[in-house]
This record gives sequence, C-alpha cells and structure tokens, in this order.
Amino acid sequence: MKSAACPFLTKFSMSSIRQFAPLFLNYVEKCPVMMMQTRSQSTVSSENAAQSLAVDAESGKCPFLNDGEVTVTEASSAVQEDTISQQQLLNLKPQTLEQETASSKYFNYDGFFSSQLQRKRDEHTYRVFKKVMRDASAFPHAYEHTTSGAKDITVWCSNDYLGMSWHPKVKDAVSEALLKHGAGSGGTRNISGNSPLHEELERELAKLHQKEAGLVFTSCYVANDTTLFTLGKHLPGMHFFSDAGNHASMIQGIRTSMAQKHVFRHNDPDHLEELLKKVDPKVPKIVAFETVHSMDGSICPTVEMCDVAHKYGALTFVDEVHAVGLYGDHGAGVGEQDNCLDKMDIISGTLGKAFGNMGGYIVGSAELVDMVRSYGAGFIFTTSLPPTVLKGCLASIKVLSSDEGRELRARQKRNVKYLREKLVAAGLPALHSPSHIIPIMVGDAQVCTQMSNDLISKYGIYVQSINYPTVARGSERLRVAPTPHHTKEMMDEFVANLTKLWKDSGLQTYGQVCPETCDNCSKELSIQKMFKSEPICQRTNCTYASLQAALA
Repeated sequence: MKSAACPFLTKFSMSSIRQFAPLFLNYVEKCPVMMMQTRSQSTVSSENAAQSLAVDAESGKCPFLNDGEVTVTEASSAVQEDTISQQQLLNLKPQTLEQETASSKYFNYDGFFSSQLQRKRDEHTYRVFKKVMRDASAFPHAYEHTTSGAKDITVWCSNDYLGMSWHPKVKDAVSEALLKHGAGSGGTRNISGNSPLHEELERELAKLHQKEAGLVFTSCYVANDTTLFTLGKHLPGMHFFSDAGNHASMIQGIRTSMAQKHVFRHNDPDHLEELLKKVDPKVPKIVAFETVHSMDGSICPTVEMCDVAHKYGALTFVDEVHAVGLYGDHGAGVGEQDNCLDKMDIISGTLGKAFGNMGGYIVGSAELVDMVRSYGAGFIFTTSLPPTVLKGCLASIKVLSSDEGRELRARQKRNVKYLREKLVAAGLPALHSPSHIIPIMVGDAQVCTQMSNDLISKYGIYVQSINYPTVARGSERLRVAPTPHHTKEMMDEFVANLTKLWKDSGLQTYGQVCPETCDNCSKELSIQKMFKSEPICQRTNCTYASLQAALA
C-alpha cells in the first residue's frame, strides 16, 4: 500500500492539488489509509487536519498525499451543501424513486428537459406562441387562431414596420417570380443556388449603403453570427468591443470565435474609449454595436462611437436591423440620417423587418465581404434564398428609396408621436425614446404575460409581452410599434383599452412629470432648459436635445 501510486492524484499538478484540497478532503473516506486516521478521532480542526495530512504525506503512509504538499482550508458552501440527508431521501415520492431506479443506468434526458421547462413555467417566462394569420388585404389586421375559431385582431407588435409585406408592388414581384422561377433556390450559392437575382440584390444593398460590396444571408442572425465569428477566428490576436445591449446573434458570433472580448456600457462612447486605451493599438479590433435598440427604442450616438473606434484603429461593425428602411432619405438607416455611412466599416441589416420579406445581409469593402463569402460557414453551407424572396426584396428597396417610401416614413413618425403622447397623457409608463419603438414598462413577467393575453382575448389587440431573457428581470414590458397604417381611431381605442386593463391589473399610473435626467446621456433636465438656446446635449441620440430643437 505504501508504495502504490495513486491513479487519481497523479493526473494533477501540485498546484491543482493545493487548490482543490477542500474538495479532496470530502472524499477522504475513499482512501483506506486516511479512513482509518479519521475514524480514530471524532473531531479535528483545520489546523490539526493540515498537520496530520502533512505528517502522513511525509511518512509515506498515504499514497494520495505523498506527491507533495496539500493546503487544508474550510470547504466552500457549495461543497458543504452538495449533500442529501437520509430524511430527504425518505421524503421523496415513491414514483420519483421508481423513476430514478429505472433510469439509473442511463441519463434521464426527458426528465432533465422537463425540469428545465418547468423552471421557465414557474418563472412565467415559458413562451406560448400565438397563432396569427395576417390579412394581406387589410394590414395591420389579422386573425388569431389560438382558441377555437378565428378572431379578428389588430397587430401592434409586428416588425413589418411599414407594412411592406402586403404592398401591391411587392406582392406582384413575388407572384411573378413564383410563376417564372418556382418556389425554391435549389441549393447553396456554390452548388446551383446562385442566380442573377442574388447578385442584383447584393449590388442594390451595397449601393443603398454606399459600400463596395454586399452579401446576402438566410437571416440577419446568421449574418451577424457568421461575420463576427469568421473575422474573430481569422484575424490574428483579435479583440472585440461589444455594446452591453447587443443582440444575441452578435454575442454568439463573438463568443464562439474565442477572441478577446470587452463589453462597454450601452451606448456609452466614453466607456468604450476607456477600454480601447488599454489594448495595443497594433492588434486587430472590432467595435460592434446597434444603432436602434429593439427593446428600449434607444438610438446610439453613431458618429461618436465610430470616431472613438477609428481613433484607436478599430473597425466598426454596425447593426442597422431596426433602422434600415425607416431612417434616412433613401431608407439606408441611421447611418444615412446622421450622414456617417463612410464611418461605418461593416453594416448588417435585415430584409425581414421594414423591407417586409426575409433574410439578412452585410455590406462593406469588397475584400472584407469576399473574406466572409469565402470563409463563413453560415453562408457557405446553407440553401440560398429563393427567387420569390429576392424579387420581393428588390421591389421593396425600390419603393422605400422613392418618394412613396419617404411618405410612409413620415406617416409612421406622426403615428409614433401621436400614440406616445396619448399613452403618457393616460399615465402609462411609455419609455421616452427617439425611435419608432414604444416600450411600455410593466416590471413583472406574470402580469405582463397576462396583460398581453387579456388584450387579445378581450379587445382583439395583439401586443406581445417581452420577458426574460429578452430583457432583464424586473424590466418586463409591452413593446409597441405603430405603423403608417394604424389610424387615429385605432390608436385611441388601443390607449383606452390598455388603460382600463392597466388599472384593473392594479398597476400604477403616472402623472406627466418632466424627468430629472436624459435617458440616453444622463444630463440634468428641466422644462425651462427646453426653451434655452444652449443645447442640452450634443449627442445625436438624445431625445430631449431633439425636443429642444423642435421647440426652438
């Protein structure tokens, strides 16, 4: 026994053994030598235990310890609590014990899945999809099929922000493509799935954003994930600087690339600069952020973010998913609106929101786009978009670049302003935001879900509840996105019914109080400052600076 080598501890370095000494002590009874030692005394202090272990190790009594020094410390709470008492076992239900016995040979997969799903139900974050069929002849009307029969509803939470999915020119283009080219694309871009329509759409997107080249993906989730992963994997010594509010697709691409990551506060160029200063200016860097944030409606200070990134030699990756089609003279997004497209190195966008179809894309320099085309697995190994989608996207881009598109955007802005003012006047906590998105804060997952269900069942109003993990716990909300096609009568009815339901749910209403600070820049505010000539804030995303300019 004395000369036997331990097959377990020999796999660890001495530093690891010292680090995990508290854990090893919990398994001391597995060792025949130490088991005899511990049974010879009823209690032992940490100091005495350490001395005893050291003596036994030096004398060679225990093969577990003779490889080096072991530091003894008090076991952590996680280790101490990782036990189950005999009484707890006796309290288990018979069927649970039977199930455990029956499945003890193999892992109980379904049991694990069931427990995880039950946890979401207990937290009121389990998602039950509404069955909604949109009416292509009467947007924003739809039919809800969750219960028996079809219920006529109005949709207030769609990302089809301008109703382009039912635009006559878009529908005609899709129908023509279906009859002429069929339903599917037939393969990947490399194997029979590339067409002149794919390349035409990529040229139009590059032209829209004033870039050299574009690349179309099956979704913008795939576009973000693939692009960031590919660049992070191939650029040597890559460092990502990621906004704390970034979408899951961006987080996923950055994380799986295994590149260095630094997270800066949401929409905060000052914090971004603090982090950039700490990194060698010679190493590759990408600053990734969104212009319009989908859940709080904030708009980032785009110019400032890009300037800070370029000051330290970083590329900018700018997600314009909730902005393309909606901002700028031609619908190219916040970059066009703020006249800073040249500062945005890589732009990602979607074809499935304001453009009313599906798919995603990136635009940038010809070399960068070709790099992603050649190395991006999410682009290479998937079936390409079908001709129906490509023709629909081309038609939508053309409409939204025209005077008709500018009129649609103007009508939408008027409706957003009208609805937000009505909500605030009713005492509902509609977040101040400079974009087309109106978040109404509820703050409780169960109440938020129930309110969404009651709105649709009682009033035929569909607003989806937004709960964790999409937003942080305690910030659950109803997310409203008025379109150019919602009428004033619809909006008045929406506010009246929501206010009644809000009060019936016991939720607090609020008076029209001027906020103390700006939501985006934390500058001190007062209604008197709104009418002064000195600007409240220089940032391009400040709601109150925009309001001040309008009042001047």
